[in-house]
Amino acid sequence: MGLIVSLIIAGVCGWLAGMIMKTSFPWYINVVIGLVGGAVFSFVFGSWLISGIIGNIIGGVIGSCLVIFVIKLIKK
Repeated sequence: MGLIVSLIIAGVCGWLAGMIMKTSFPWYINVVIGLVGGAVFSFVFGSWLISGIIGNIIGGVIGSCLVIFVIKLIKK
């Protein structure tokens, strides 16, 4: 059950980050970006900064935006 919830949260984070950064990635790329973004946020800022499901979503979105920013830099 935890894996499914994590994938749903990652998808939401990737989708929100895509909306914020104005990208048009397919849903499965959004899930991957959300997973990587959550890991990036945890690595950079640590898990002590935000807790709970809302905190995970906020952290995942921030991390996903960072990942999308790097992807856009590489694509140029």
